[in-house]
Amino acid sequence: MKKHILIIDDEVLVVKTLRKLLSSEGYAVTVAQSGQEALEKVKCGEFNLIVCDMRMPQMDGVDTIKEIREYLKKQGKPPVPEIFITGYADEQKYKSAVELKVADYIYKPFEREEFLEVVKKNLDPKDERRYDRLRAARRE
Repeated sequence: MKKHILIIDDEVLVVKTLRKLLSSEGYAVTVAQSGQEALEKVKCGEFNLIVCDMRMPQMDGVDTIKEIREYLKKQGKPPVPEIFITGYADEQKYKSAVELKVADYIYKPFEREEFLEVVKKNLDPKDERRYDRLRAARRE
């Protein structure tokens, strides 16, 4: 069964590029261009990984991930690893990501191979680094 990845980014070019890259690697890909749209997608489907931009209008990445986590928890669904992507070196946003204990944080622009390695690592159920972060994040 294909792993299903949700990409959340307000930049059309980023969404198209990541969709094409991940699809070519055999992943099922769903895209959302806002936090609210992402929440609706999560309500309608199941995902193995979420890739979310930090800076978006209306609802930023941190708020989007918080809303998604809250929804999944209320529905009794398992946690999903999240990867933040950003084009800005914003110390406060990085601290917010660390506090949320997201699975990974990548700065744009990133190399294709680097991005795919991070995706694979966070989709691999045998990778204990992934599970340690997820367990710690959900205990709080």
